Amino acid sequence: MIYTGKTKLAGVMGLSVSHSRSPRLHGYWLERYGIDGAYLPLAVSEERIAQAIKALPALGFVGCNVTVPHKEKAFAVVDNMEETARRIGAVNTIVVEKNGSLTGSNTDAYGFIANLGDCVGEWRNDQAALVLGAGGAARAILIGLLEAGVPALRLTNRTRSRAEALADELAAGIEVVAWDARSDAVAGCGLVVNTTTLGMVGKEPLEVSLDALDDEAVVADIVYVPLETALLSTARARGLRCVDGLGMLLHQARPSFAAWFGCEPEVDEGLRNFMLADLMP
Repeated sequence: MIYTGKTKLAGVMGLSVSHSRSPRLHGYWLERYGIDGAYLPLAVSEERIAQAIKALPALGFVGCNVTVPHKEKAFAVVDNMEETARRIGAVNTIVVEKNGSLTGSNTDAYGFIANLGDCVGEWRNDQAALVLGAGGAARAILIGLLEAGVPALRLTNRTRSRAEALADELAAGIEVVAWDARSDAVAGCGLVVNTTTLGMVGKEPLEVSLDALDDEAVVADIVYVPLETALLSTARARGLRCVDGLGMLLHQARPSFAAWFGCEPEVDEGLRNFMLADLMP
């Protein structure tokens, strides 16, 4: 790739970005669509994240992604805020506007819902959903499900107080379920989502029975290493529809790429295979 004086610059800011898949993902789209652009990994300390974000216009960047642990700090730095980011309380995408101001958004909720539709098509959003975990991903997914019109949300976490705090903060009538009762809580749900690290390579397995789910239910896991977690294997053995975590990663990048580079990118089999090649041992 030959960069010119008109090259559009974007990147990802995090405390450690050496393992980020975002440069590979955005690089694929830049090459595929023949765009004069570059997407760079930008390691930034917690003490300098505000300074780095504010420097984006002066450095000629069109924007950046923000990853852990800077998402909450970015929330306080941007000039303008999209409503979903405000509700989530964190920013993962920043766009430098033509006047130099910074607009913050959060594409995680969009990424989850878009991937859900991409994987299973129509899904029963008129039934309850159970979300396991109470971290940042759970917050985004809960808001995505609320915006999608899911009538009842159940939330469970190994530390119950975290689930209760999240439910109270969102103030949406979310039912907190004891972790030990998680297998019973799947009854009547059209969707079960794992947002914890359980089942990830190097972590303990997620133990939850899916026996009470009906045959039309969907099971989603945001873990993508491994791509096929034990939870998804169990669900497939039952004939349930499954949603893996890679698609959420791919879809959440689409709005930012479109905003920075003026091109609506596709998530297709070629992209999935390209990203999977990087995940395989």
